Amino acid sequence: MKHFDIFVIGGGINGCGIARDAAGRGYSVGLAEMNDLASGTSSWSTKLIHGGLRYLEHYEFRLVREALMEREVLWRIAPHIIRPLRFVLPHARDLRPAWLLRLGLFMYDHLGGRKDLAATKTVDLSKGPLGAPLKKVFTRGFEYSDARVDDARLVVLNARDAAAHGADIRVRTEVTEARREGRRWTITLRERGTGRTSTVSADFLVNVAGPWVDRVIQSAMGRNEARHIRLVQGSHIVTKKLYDHDRAYIFQNADNRIIFAIPYEDDFTLVGTTDHDFKGEPGEAKITEAETDYLLSAASEYFERPLQRSDIVWTFSGVRPLYDDGASKAQEATRDYVLKVEGDKARGEAAVLNAFGGKITTYRRLAEEVLERIGERIGTRGKGWTGDKPLPGGGFPTDGVAELERRVEAAAPGLDKRSLRRIVRAYGLDALTFLSPEGPGEDFGHGLGRAEVDWLIAREWAMTAEDVLWRRSKLGLRFTAAETERLETYMRDHAGQDRLAAE
Repeated sequence: MKHFDIFVIGGGINGCGIARDAAGRGYSVGLAEMNDLASGTSSWSTKLIHGGLRYLEHYEFRLVREALMEREVLWRIAPHIIRPLRFVLPHARDLRPAWLLRLGLFMYDHLGGRKDLAATKTVDLSKGPLGAPLKKVFTRGFEYSDARVDDARLVVLNARDAAAHGADIRVRTEVTEARREGRRWTITLRERGTGRTSTVSADFLVNVAGPWVDRVIQSAMGRNEARHIRLVQGSHIVTKKLYDHDRAYIFQNADNRIIFAIPYEDDFTLVGTTDHDFKGEPGEAKITEAETDYLLSAASEYFERPLQRSDIVWTFSGVRPLYDDGASKAQEATRDYVLKVEGDKARGEAAVLNAFGGKITTYRRLAEEVLERIGERIGTRGKGWTGDKPLPGGGFPTDGVAELERRVEAAAPGLDKRSLRRIVRAYGLDALTFLSPEGPGEDFGHGLGRAEVDWLIAREWAMTAEDVLWRRSKLGLRFTAAETERLETYMRDHAGQDRLAAE
């Protein structure tokens, strides 16, 4: 039976971030994800690394400060998948007063020790490109900084770095039982594709299963406990490109919520999100008619041309596992994380840490806090390191993307401009590893070449066309059904060959 110091349940951003940190400190680490990496909450986000401007209204100053401090840390370690983004906040006279917005943005600029991101400024929306797509009533606004992120790739890069430090990452592997036996856990695993089972053991168990964290406690651990998390559904729509400039918008609504409109994948605009309580199977969340109406209506309050259903090219919905703090409204529930360690240390019981809540921006700090708790139970190894070492493909300056594009273009001169831009922003320096002067190989469509697909299969746990088109990239926005089937067939045959070789 294979033994680990730490075993992590959940392959989202928190699970992979913990595995990376722990493996880099010298712990032996195992991780099981019942589906693909980032197949849950971590790929259902608004794709932002941000402090959370609206959380200031709920007095979550610690969370906002921590998130603001993390923006530039994450930008430095992953400049290929994280990039600064300027947000325009139009002033709506009948909503929050201008003085309150200025105060909030002043705090936003100074609470987290901003260094490289640009400061807030007032903007004139009565002229110029920023006000052009908006209704003429909006003549004044504010512009501030946050950052955008490829959320699913952030998860995968953390998993890759964890594996590079020795972690055993198992995808499509479900934990069916976790049994405490004195100072150790005995964990039963089932491969979802083959049904094969195996058993491992660990000194410390970490449950970061996101929306399924309570289910793990109840089913795998066999404990019938009260609910710890509040499931809140957030839905987004992706539309045809709504405007030509590179800024995002943050719109206030009469219900005191906000929505974003964000340039997305060059040709589209991402609009979201909603907030309402959810009941049911988290993986089956779908946007409702009411949510679609809400987003179209809220955006149309600001854009000169009202949004129509015909503008929508894709939608996605996800469930956020927020800690149940008793808030009366879904949008008021805390976005902060709560960590709970169980297991009587005096009696020598193996410990489990259950993590509730959290947000992408603070995943690295959550991991560091988890490692502190682990060190208290099974001994400390090493110090925090993840904020100083680049993620795979990083390792170049935050202003070095254009130079890297030139290097990749020289290495693979046949690559078209759109594909060059996409590949550099997905893989960073790793693009130089799988691209060659011969080109990207067989083209499955829209610049997705065989060399890239083979890399994703061999290095990033991709097994299906969905893994490639919707999590390792967003090329699913462009692929036809026939192109998708062709890619699926190739990957299925490739996987079959790999299994035969392994046997």
